[in-house]
Amino acid sequence: GGGPNRIGQGIEFDYCCCQASYALKDAGFETIMINCNPETVSTDYDTSDRLYFEPLKEEYVYNIIKKEKQKGNLVGVIAQFGGQTPIRLAKFLKDNKFPILGTQYTSIDLAEDRDRFRKLLNRLKLKQAESGIAKTFKQAIQIADKIGLPLMVRPSYVLGGRAMEIVYEKSQLKKFVEEAFKAAEKNPILIDKFIDNAMEIDVDAISDGKQVFVAGIMQHIEEAGVHSGDSACSLPPYSLPQNQIDDMISQTKALALGLNVVGLMNIQFAIKDEDIFILEVNPRASRTVPFVAKAINSPIAAIAARVMAGEPLTNFELKSPSPDHFAVKEAVMPFNRFPGVDAILGPEMRSTGEVMGLDKNFERAFFKSQLAASTPLPTCGTVFISVKAGDKGPLILEAAKILFALRFKIVATGGTSSWLTEGGVLNTHVKKVYEGQPNIVDSLKNNEIDLIFNTTDGNQSLTDSRYIRAAALSNKICYYTTAAASNAAAKAIREAENNELEVNALQNY
Repeated sequence: GGGPNRIGQGIEFDYCCCQASYALKDAGFETIMINCNPETVSTDYDTSDRLYFEPLKEEYVYNIIKKEKQKGNLVGVIAQFGGQTPIRLAKFLKDNKFPILGTQYTSIDLAEDRDRFRKLLNRLKLKQAESGIAKTFKQAIQIADKIGLPLMVRPSYVLGGRAMEIVYEKSQLKKFVEEAFKAAEKNPILIDKFIDNAMEIDVDAISDGKQVFVAGIMQHIEEAGVHSGDSACSLPPYSLPQNQIDDMISQTKALALGLNVVGLMNIQFAIKDEDIFILEVNPRASRTVPFVAKAINSPIAAIAARVMAGEPLTNFELKSPSPDHFAVKEAVMPFNRFPGVDAILGPEMRSTGEVMGLDKNFERAFFKSQLAASTPLPTCGTVFISVKAGDKGPLILEAAKILFALRFKIVATGGTSSWLTEGGVLNTHVKKVYEGQPNIVDSLKNNEIDLIFNTTDGNQSLTDSRYIRAAALSNKICYYTTAAASNAAAKAIREAENNELEVNALQNY
């Protein structure tokens, strides 16, 4: 199992563990679960043949396996379905000569060891952003100076992007490196060149060691830099050309075979212009598995479990990763439960759940996903737009024009207001918080705003806009903090206005 639920490690992994248990029972195996979480299905008395409600610590796992080996033949231990917690036990299992089902520790370590992984990518002729691995603070600063800003700083062997930060300014580096070393415990930290304004793609695949089946290709709506667990995503991709999709499928297959993956694997790609970069590879189940399974109507966790137990992929009916409908996953954020927490999204995961919208096109599916995530999109009213310099481009301009055509009133702060006017969008200027009153926060508190598009960068800008996000939360106003999501929201509103939304059963897709 995956241990206690927390942000970054939740029910998605429990789903995988349950699917594995059911599938292996059907195949004639006795299944034994080790997990200590009172709120999950994997710890129900009838999910597995036997349950050990114990912590996922080496001592407990060792004693349980030793005891079970006295009662019969141990076929193997599954460590890749519970997220990062059981994967961390893979080395311990190997050192104690306990058989691991599926992907072996050497492959898991290869994916985590930056130097070895870089050599594999070079051999396969695949691209990766410039990066380094640091075991000391001094090493980290030297690597950062060599690579140059912006940087992504993160600890290795953690889940949910814990202590992961994007460094835009030299003044942030020391603090972020120190935090990463704390979270990494005794493991090194990873420093990567951050690919700014890139599109992120998640791919889930199953390999039996000889064949590779790509189960799902998910295009993130938010840009790279927002944790994949917090980003909305679309299956199939809603705006990618077919040649890039085919290229990622080829790269996924090459990596799965190169890493000797048996079972599930997740790859995160970043696309910048025509270049496809590999951000990371996880030779285990990812949190997108339940979403993919429902979107393509295929029990991919159950199939992977039986593949790990020795069956070939040819034994199973495998569904296309490009169904004739769209599924949009949206993250559910807990910000209204934590007064004072800033609602800006970043590389550290903050969501506590997810929902899915299904429909015949992307815009309708996105509208449904927002409705399900308790942030229903308004179909009339006033939209406030304030975006950073880098986002004053086609995505926001198109969104503003769409909403203006739908008779939304548009209000904007200084620079954004002038830019929108130049772009031919009629708008009303509103003061920033520090420019005096009445300002945008006053408008929010007076319920004069129905929708917010607000993107920021840099410490000062983040501080200035924090009041806006806080007021939006307390007044339950729908808001977006990235240009791509703002554009998707505007198109979804237009679609909902022009065509009535319909309810349909999941089984009909």
